[in-house]
Amino acid sequence: MIVDRIRVHPQLVPADERDEWPWTVPCVDALLGAGVALPAPVTFLVGENGSGKSTLVEAVAEAFGLDSYGGRGGARYASPRAKSTLGERLHLDYTPRGLAMASGPRAKRRSFFLRAETAMGMMEEKQGWPGYWEERTDLMSHGEGFLTVFESMFQGPGLYVLDEPEAALSFTSSLRLVALLAELGRGGAQVICATHSPILASVPGAAVLEVGEHGIQQTRWQDLAIVDHWRRYLERPEAYLRHLL
Repeated sequence: MIVDRIRVHPQLVPADERDEWPWTVPCVDALLGAGVALPAPVTFLVGENGSGKSTLVEAVAEAFGLDSYGGRGGARYASPRAKSTLGERLHLDYTPRGLAMASGPRAKRRSFFLRAETAMGMMEEKQGWPGYWEERTDLMSHGEGFLTVFESMFQGPGLYVLDEPEAALSFTSSLRLVALLAELGRGGAQVICATHSPILASVPGAAVLEVGEHGIQQTRWQDLAIVDHWRRYLERPEAYLRHLL
């Protein structure tokens, strides 16, 4: 483990800002004060669109010094915009090993951030660079390219932050990512991933944090709303479609 809690010191958010985004998002508000614990080497943030899970993982990446555009630790910051409001104020409670990594040379921070929105541009730009992958991901399908990046960059103890990586993956490719994330967790790495995928969230031993109007709460994979909906839909799609078609 590298980070065992994420939080925002309340004094960093003046009262006149708390009625503004992002502090009005329940899961962001839940970070004020004691914050939220990350209880396992692999943690998934799961919630509906607009719940704030992507805002959270991006802020974690920024707080660790990763480029919000995506890429590995120690790389040149390429994003055309400044850090997010939350990323500037988010505090990461480090484990002793994490503190040693965070306080050491920037180039030694083994870490990577992948966000689905900017992944293709980042992959096309970084392919062939020293410290990245040699393969021509621009000549691959989206899914093949994503897996190439995962398998090349997610190696050894480090902090790996992902925002909806399932966007380009088939069922089989998702299972390959599940196996990789499980291996990372067993090998001393830490993964923090925002996802809509019940497949990814099934990584054995992972912590699942459900994000929504309630804020953030730890739950079991089998109790997730997305797991229940997918089961019901696959068994009887007409029960859902009759309300839409």
